[in-house]
Parts: sequence; C-alpha cells; structure tokens
Amino acid sequence: MKVACTVNGVAREADGVWEGESLLYVLRERMGLYGSKNACEQGECGSCSVFLDGALVCACLVLGGQANGRTIVTVEGLADAGGLHPVQQAFVEAGAVQCGFCTPGLVVATHDLLQRVRKDAVLTAYLHELQGAKS
Repeated sequence: MKVACTVNGVAREADGVWEGESLLYVLRERMGLYGSKNACEQGECGSCSVFLDGALVCACLVLGGQANGRTIVTVEGLADAGGLHPVQQAFVEAGAVQCGFCTPGLVVATHDLLQRVRKDAVLTAYLHELQGAKS
C-alpha cells in the first residue's frame, strides 16, 4: 500500500508498505527518520514517541497505513532552522541523555507534557476570571 502523510512539515510518501507494518518502521526504514527508536515494540518504553495529528503516540503501536493523510511530528521535527527546540536544548544543558537511546522519546513526551500543562494553566486562569476571582 502507499502511505502519504506530512512528516515534520514535509509531504512524504512511502510505497510498498505492508498492512501490518508499524508507523515506527515506516518512519525509520522507509523515510530515513532515525530519531524515534525501536526498543520494546509493545508501547511500554516510549522511545518511539511521536505526535500523530497532535496526539502523543507510540509509533510502534500505530500501523503505518493509519498515518495515511495525517500529520506526524518526530523528534527531528521539533527543532527549527534556528536551532534546537527549547526542550531539546534543556536536555542538552542538563546532560539528561543517559545512554541516549530513549532520549528522543523523552524529549517528545516532555514537549507534550509542557504543552498540556500550559493549556491547563491558561484554562485555570480563565476559569478563575470567569468566577470573578483575581489570578
């Protein structure tokens, strides 16, 4: 099957994808994006974490065909032309790489966590204002 999706802002296609092939395999072996790592293949470790249409997923548990027509952001896509994403930079500055194998997944998951916490904090502030309380 052919899988056409947007990966890190770029339209990409992969031909000959087997129906049982994981998104992780498609990203690494068919698209040459090696940032997401293959470790447990069971969704337990998070080393393959990516964003699929903005939701954090374990790419080892998503079928490659499910990515057709969707948007994926990998650890490589967090950085921009100006340099590392602030989360990536924080990991570098803190020396938070351990052996480095799971680091890409941790960076993506940390990015997701910070996005959700910020949204929740803004929502909480709005609720306080709606209730007449001062922030």
